[in-house]
Amino acid sequence: MKKGIMAGIALSAAVLSAWVAASMAGAGRKERIREFTAFFDVSGIEINEDNEIMELIAQKTGARCREQWLVGKTSEEAIAGYIASGEYTDFISGGVTLYEAGALIPIDQYWDDYPNIKHYMSAEKWDRFRQSDGHIYWIPQFGVVHGKSAEVLHEGEAFWIQTRVLKWAGYPEIRTLEEYFDLLEAYADANPVMEDPFHPGELMENIPFTILCDDWRYFCLENPPQFLDGYPNDGSCMVDAETQTVLDYNTSETARRYFGKLNEEYNKGIIDREFFTQNYQEYLQKIASGRVLGMVDQWWQFSYYAGNSLEKMAAQGCGYVPLPITMDRETRNQWHVRRGAELSAADGISVTVSCEDIEGALQFINDLLDEEILKLRYWGVAGTDYEVYVNGVYYRTQEQRNMVRDPEYRAAHLCTYSYFPRIEGMLSDGLNAFSPEYQADEFFAALAPDVKECLTAYGCRNYVDMLGTNDNPGPWYPMYSYSEMLTAESEAGRVWAQMNRVKREYLPRVVMTDDFDTVWQQYMERYAACEPGIFFAEMQQELDRRMAISE
Repeated sequence: MKKGIMAGIALSAAVLSAWVAASMAGAGRKERIREFTAFFDVSGIEINEDNEIMELIAQKTGARCREQWLVGKTSEEAIAGYIASGEYTDFISGGVTLYEAGALIPIDQYWDDYPNIKHYMSAEKWDRFRQSDGHIYWIPQFGVVHGKSAEVLHEGEAFWIQTRVLKWAGYPEIRTLEEYFDLLEAYADANPVMEDPFHPGELMENIPFTILCDDWRYFCLENPPQFLDGYPNDGSCMVDAETQTVLDYNTSETARRYFGKLNEEYNKGIIDREFFTQNYQEYLQKIASGRVLGMVDQWWQFSYYAGNSLEKMAAQGCGYVPLPITMDRETRNQWHVRRGAELSAADGISVTVSCEDIEGALQFINDLLDEEILKLRYWGVAGTDYEVYVNGVYYRTQEQRNMVRDPEYRAAHLCTYSYFPRIEGMLSDGLNAFSPEYQADEFFAALAPDVKECLTAYGCRNYVDMLGTNDNPGPWYPMYSYSEMLTAESEAGRVWAQMNRVKREYLPRVVMTDDFDTVWQQYMERYAACEPGIFFAEMQQELDRRMAISE
């Protein structure tokens, strides 16, 4: 560990000791710290058992939670294992499957005693989460904005590209799929290898474009056609806003053109030959190595791993920026929709029937939504993790930015409780965003030099400037919040599952074949045999219902 990081940890320990002592002196020591457990059906980052901010939060709230993440199983396998055993962690994510198994407690029966939970969203938004019995069983963790949203960070999907590629080409305006791949081809032809940032003097072969299609993450492969046609992320369909009609992006002409282009690039050697067989961890390792020039992905899915390597990678321009790619230049992109519009009611965090202290568990969530605790979770400790200008604006020094980027420091010191609910937007002072990466000046200051240079060349200060932003598409948005709740209990749910199985089977074949037209036709026939019209009729009915409620 670097000397500066060690000094930072020593400093944070001293500051925390003083703060905890003052807290206990003012409020009286908690008689005991309640211990909870949580399972989240995604990969996550482990923190140390004696993590400093986790302990500080425990002293202030009287509770701590040991988080467990998905390891070595699919989400479906892990949730099925819990259901089969009938034994659950205190908190869990998983949504409708767990509800149908009777594993969750109705949160709304208790929430009058927990105002931060009850007032986390408006009554209208909470109603979207009510199940068939009229109760609410989970709380969304992300996308709940109070007040103004700072539009600087694009967490969603995009065509990402390394800054070295754009700099090499003189920072051109890249707007279409053809232009994007033409640039990747030209750069890879001129620069087939790069120096290994971690082993100076050794060379690595560049990977012009890779695709993540491991398990549920295969959305990186299958759903770009909706964005290329200028639609936002409704996930399972497109919605024509003028006619209020559900459309199928899987069979569109744009879908055919897109997968035809991927097939062409694969056969040219531009697309990673291992894309179909690589798992999520192998994909992340490639991103972190600096070899991957471009990919389609959601920012949150790769950013932490790339971020840990930024210092060594920045000198070679291996940072990523998003591009506003559509199929044709005339099409206006909707890659970025204002924060808060994309709120999914399909899942969230729940308290399970195995929890022996339901009131304590809900109090813990209630406390995590308190602004003082939110600042600890996302900004850290004042004077250690961030500073405050005389006008009240928060910022970090470069040393602090380096510290929070270091994995060992993060594990020992930072505790965001990242899959517990958070209030996004601005803090009550109106000056500071809830988290540093949403603070406009701090966002830019914390970027690697190559990304700063790239954004500046395009007259931008952040990722949203690169893409442009869009207002809420409509009261139906996003439609995936409904499709994700469909189960095998319904005909539409069974059709939806079969459609996904066919896509997972055929889309990699479509990309890798040497006879695109034949395999595409086979894919379309198999897809049609699923009777997708049943699913889209259900989605149209849900669209109509949402529109009627909004009138």
